[in-house]
Amino acid sequence: MNPRLNSAVKVTALAAAVIFSAAGFAQDNSSTSNWSTTTQQQDPNGAFNPSRTKVTHTEADGRSIDNKSVQVLGPDGRYVPYSDVETESVKVNSTTVRTIQRAYGTDVDGRRVLVQVREEESSKLPGGEMKVTRTTSNPDADGKLQVVQREIADSKLVSPDVRDTKTTVLTPDIEGRFSPSVQIDERQKKNSDGSVEFKKSTQTSDGSGGWQTSEVREGVSKVENGQEVGKEETVSRPNGDGKLGVVERTVTKASSSAPGDSRRTTETYSTNVPGVANDSGLQLVRRETISSQTSPTGEHSTTRQVEHTTPGTPEDGLRVTEKTIDIVRPGANGMADQKRTVMGPDADGRLREVWVDVGKTDNPAAVQVDTKAPPKQQ
Repeated sequence: MNPRLNSAVKVTALAAAVIFSAAGFAQDNSSTSNWSTTTQQQDPNGAFNPSRTKVTHTEADGRSIDNKSVQVLGPDGRYVPYSDVETESVKVNSTTVRTIQRAYGTDVDGRRVLVQVREEESSKLPGGEMKVTRTTSNPDADGKLQVVQREIADSKLVSPDVRDTKTTVLTPDIEGRFSPSVQIDERQKKNSDGSVEFKKSTQTSDGSGGWQTSEVREGVSKVENGQEVGKEETVSRPNGDGKLGVVERTVTKASSSAPGDSRRTTETYSTNVPGVANDSGLQLVRRETISSQTSPTGEHSTTRQVEHTTPGTPEDGLRVTEKTIDIVRPGANGMADQKRTVMGPDADGRLREVWVDVGKTDNPAAVQVDTKAPPKQQ
């Protein structure tokens, strides 16, 4: 095996986590905007290696380029490259956008190594139809890119209020021939009260030409004034007899007391409760609360708190397992200061800082007090 590729394994998981969400891959590049964000990450307790991240965004003439570079502190006290993600989107015409993302890691000698490439082309067709094709390629032992997955999504309006989307994932067999391995069918229906019903069924190939349902997600989303104010969703999977049964249910409620102030709570009920038999039915296992406030001076803060049941003693109820505080302070010359603090419980259950991320940005979205800072690297 190529030693450079072999030594790059250490960065594959990180680079893949940094990018490649199937949704939102393409962008609208009709405007002209350039901005950059630099952040410094460190662990106050010294348990994790400090890092720093720089994100740049440029767009003009239908072309958008995003670069995300992560560096870590080296043995000699200097920062060295760790991973890079390059994303380029081109507006081919009024209906088609083509995007390519390249993820790079570093080998043991500090040389940049290509880890993964993803390409997407999305097109809007007459009648509300949309088509998306995606390919994922990884380097082989000789460093040559090989397609490891293809994805084709076709979305159609079957009526003014109903949209169906069919997604097929194709993977290669041992001879390199591609065949469908996963099929996903989705339907969204808008109701007269503004709510949206949805259902998503996932089927996997049984290897002999047949299909087996592996998961069904369905529910309803409530919308008021263009904003989602509530959502209920159930997840069903096959049981030991092959029959579908509900294994999870989530309930989301959102509210706003004033412009710039909001609160969103999501509770998750599951049959998989640590320390409890699976035949005990749905029980509350997780709660996530996100609250945002904007001060008269324009400072914007967002607090995310996550609670879980205690493994082995679920009867004790939920306890806080993570708390994240994001603060954006608009400054002079179109700049804004950002700070993210991640807290977790110590051995005594008290919350302590485990990660701090500080930086500056001239991203208009952040400066205008709509914080969407890039995910922190850990």
